Amino acid sequence: MKIWLSNITGDIDIINGLNHYIGMRHITVAMFPEFDFLGYVVAFYILLGLVIAAIGNRKVLFWYIIFTLFGGVFAMYDYYRWGFEYGHNLDETAPIKVPGLSYQPPMIGHKRLLNFDAYSYPDIGGWIIIPDQGFAVLGSLVNAPVETLRQ
Repeated sequence: MKIWLSNITGDIDIINGLNHYIGMRHITVAMFPEFDFLGYVVAFYILLGLVIAAIGNRKVLFWYIIFTLFGGVFAMYDYYRWGFEYGHNLDETAPIKVPGLSYQPPMIGHKRLLNFDAYSYPDIGGWIIIPDQGFAVLGSLVNAPVETLRQ
């Protein structure tokens, strides 16, 4: 399954079929209200970054980085919250019930859920954003006068 800015693709029907047996809800685009505004958030970050690049002020860049980090932390929290709710609120009438077992997918990495392996890793967009933000941090520090760094 791949999660995009406004859609979900992949073998959703197969995943939903398997999830039915343990009482998980069907995955649909409608269950993600974030899809309604996520494109605007990304566009805002891109435009703001371009404006900051044009201005060339390191203090403004610093706050852009802080703002971006806050957005990333919030996005990870939202993803964790969704996975927790999805994996813990199971249908009581499910054909397969294992007392005490939750089916929360991993945020990053691998997790074994009964006889299934669940993997969660960033795709190309995530691998682009991670070094991009690293370059932004480095760009705000490189060749900065010591007095600027102390402020």
